[in-house]
Amino acid sequence: MSSHKTPLKTLQELAHTRVDEATRRLGELIASEQACEVKLQMLQQYRVEYRERFMQTARSGIDPNAWRNYSGFLIKLDDAINAQQLIVEHSKKATASGQQNWASEHSRAKAFDTLSHRQDLHEQKRQNKREQNQSDEHAIKHYRKQQEDGGT
Repeated sequence: MSSHKTPLKTLQELAHTRVDEATRRLGELIASEQACEVKLQMLQQYRVEYRERFMQTARSGIDPNAWRNYSGFLIKLDDAINAQQLIVEHSKKATASGQQNWASEHSRAKAFDTLSHRQDLHEQKRQNKREQNQSDEHAIKHYRKQQEDGGT
């Protein structure tokens, strides 16, 4: 087989580099999505706890100023939760896009691997045929030499 690098091998290496990059990027997207979801869960849990404190305080009597403060903070928490939900949705879309990109790059690399394998098989068959022809020539020369030596 030839020892030089074919254009197909170069494309195959590039495709694998792109798969590696897509894999790394997908990992980052998944980690980011998980971090966003954890933050959302923390905000939601904090809101539940804060609302319970508010309700307990309200049962024992609360002045209007404290009521406004609690209510205002709950509104801010709701806004933060809504904003974080949008971030989570955006992150999920980015992860899905990253998965599609990875699948596309992986598919392309597999196609180059298949082409390269076929090319390697073709080259191996050509090499085997060359070797067989050389072996046949050697056998014919040897046979002729024996005929000449035996005939004279």
